Amino acid sequence: MGYTKDIWKRRLAERTDLTTQLTHLTKAEEDQNLTGVLMSILSERRIRGSDSTFIYGDKRAVCFQDAPLSGICQNVYFEQRYRKENPEAKRRYSACGLIFGKPYVFSKGGRPVIYDQADDAKEYLREDEWWRIVPLDFSNTEKIVDWTHEREWRVPKAFNFEIEKATVILPNTKIYREFTEQCAEELPDVLSQLRGIVVMSNILY
Repeated sequence: MGYTKDIWKRRLAERTDLTTQLTHLTKAEEDQNLTGVLMSILSERRIRGSDSTFIYGDKRAVCFQDAPLSGICQNVYFEQRYRKENPEAKRRYSACGLIFGKPYVFSKGGRPVIYDQADDAKEYLREDEWWRIVPLDFSNTEKIVDWTHEREWRVPKAFNFEIEKATVILPNTKIYREFTEQCAEELPDVLSQLRGIVVMSNILY
């Protein structure tokens, strides 16, 4: 049975582990500026899909995390600490990105991923849906593959959006100031149209 949007919101409001929002975190390389990557996305009103080896099939996909902001912060903090302890580890994402309402992402073709062993998932999914597969494997305790902590959603190909639907997420006050100054110079209309800005360092500390 379905229920109204208000009931849906109230149900999630009483759960600290769930959220009505989906978060896309950007991935800046070592020599890239965090705000520069974000400004490029906002300028184009478009998040380009990733062609990562973690995405099956012939379609790119844009990735989101279905987690409350406290969980997003914890995921980012763990990734930062893990890379510090393992410098050769792949950089997965940065503490900078965009948040959108779940119904809005759904309307753009976004869907939850399917966690399973890839070969098994390919048996019951059409090939044009393989972009939804995320490997899950506990068979080797020395090489566990489990990304369910991200509760990932994906949008195939690319995600085009309206500025007024976006909330910006930034790691700290320093980056916040850099971002707002850069916006004022390069995209003066963006700040007045955004749904809001969240500074992550104020959530956990």
